[in-house]
Amino acid sequence: MITLHHAPQSRSFRILWFLHETGLAHAVRYHSFGGKGLRDPDFLKISPAGRVPVVEVDGLTLFESGAILEYLAETRAPALTRTAHHAERGAYLEWLHYGETLAQHLAQLTFHHIVLRPADRSPVVQKLEALRLRRALEGLEAALSGDWLLKDFSAADIMTGASVDLARRFVPLEGLSRVSAWHARLIARPAFRAAQAEDGPAELYLQERYHD
Repeated sequence: MITLHHAPQSRSFRILWFLHETGLAHAVRYHSFGGKGLRDPDFLKISPAGRVPVVEVDGLTLFESGAILEYLAETRAPALTRTAHHAERGAYLEWLHYGETLAQHLAQLTFHHIVLRPADRSPVVQKLEALRLRRALEGLEAALSGDWLLKDFSAADIMTGASVDLARRFVPLEGLSRVSAWHARLIARPAFRAAQAEDGPAELYLQERYHD
């Protein structure tokens, strides 16, 4: 049994989605961004930064979403990874971690649109980070040439796709036809929908869009 420490609308959705793609038995322990639960000393013992996801599996405790996906794919779902000598290994690792390239801008946009009090938010930062996020999405647009990031669906689609699903709240996908079509294929997957159903009540993103 895999135990996932999870908070709704967070990076741990990537892991939840993967678990549904693979049909792996799992238990979800929900945490909230409100209160002090993520800063509780007991939680900090398994997550030094006080963040989710955390996964307990094989006697290990893993707390970085990219590392978790790599480990679970390599040990549980070989079809969703690309091993060391696979021709797509380099591309797989690049696109797996591109999700964090997007996420760094998403974190700033979340902070300045949602977390800070309205009086403390910076329109300059909001605009700058939206432009940076758009450029990163344009890079993805230029790279997409088929249905998936690689020849076949992989954990890279999960990692980066989850970030794109959030990015659409801050940056319109208009003009990014390949990204839009890829995103539509991702959210149509039964596993994505099942993960959404298990995600939990929204805590952060209460609006569908944070852009005009």
